[in-house]
Amino acid sequence: MNTLKRNTERKTSRQRGRGGKRGKTSGRGTKGMLARAGYKRRPEMRDIIKRLPKLRGYAFNSFQKHVSTISLDLIEKHFKSGAEVSPATLLSAGLIEKLGGNFPRIKILSDGDITKKVSVSGVAISATAKAKIEKAGGSVRA
Repeated sequence: MNTLKRNTERKTSRQRGRGGKRGKTSGRGTKGMLARAGYKRRPEMRDIIKRLPKLRGYAFNSFQKHVSTISLDLIEKHFKSGAEVSPATLLSAGLIEKLGGNFPRIKILSDGDITKKVSVSGVAISATAKAKIEKAGGSVRA
């Protein structure tokens, strides 16, 4: 196999950069990006990416869970003894605002002291706040 020879001579390889009249544009016929080696027109995917906003995380702000925190001081100040503390009563007291027409997640924290007997329902509550409310004679329902 290593002694085989061709019957016909090899044709000369095609020369590059010789096209067109007088070799001016080497057959590319244009200037700029289109005349360069390995050029590609701008890919469609890049156009899509360039149209997107640059701020990172812009699409995910709406998925974050907004939590409104209420301290025991505010409950002591705005509610009477024997009152019900729920998202609706907190809204009517002006302590929370609706987000997009819905109640936000609410958590009661143990800042301050409470002496009034209140019943809490429909909100998240810290362990120390729950202990303070029950010590004052109130009740906590999940």
